[in-house]
Amino acid sequence: MVAADARTAITFALSPGEAHDAPEGRKLLRELGEAKWPIHLLMDRAYEGDQTRQLALDLNFIPVVPPKSNRVNAWEYDRAMYKRRNEIERLFRRLKGFRRIFSRFEKLDVMFIAFIYFALIVEALPVAAISPRGEPQGSGRLPRWAPA
Repeated sequence: MVAADARTAITFALSPGEAHDAPEGRKLLRELGEAKWPIHLLMDRAYEGDQTRQLALDLNFIPVVPPKSNRVNAWEYDRAMYKRRNEIERLFRRLKGFRRIFSRFEKLDVMFIAFIYFALIVEALPVAAISPRGEPQGSGRLPRWAPA
């Protein structure tokens, strides 16, 4: 999953349970395409491979991922920015709050993906109903069909 913040997923894909996430992550990055200006890309250590980091650099992203402890040639990374990765982890936690997602009740991938889309929409709705100044948008009254 590529996410912008704790409530906004940009894109995601399913991968087989026994497969590594890095090849799927590289596919998602290629689908996003090149960034118009340098953007920090916060990644888990699972994505710290040379191929993934190089692809991120080629697409004008700034990879923010710590090297594994057994790396011979370690690199510097923005530790303060990496601490913000918890925002993305919060998105995963919110999605796992939906029982159908954490239990994977759906046998068909298409149904599971549809429910993930549904959950992402539900998570985005409270944000969409608030103005940039933090005030509720609209008349402030509940619609007629809403319970009082």
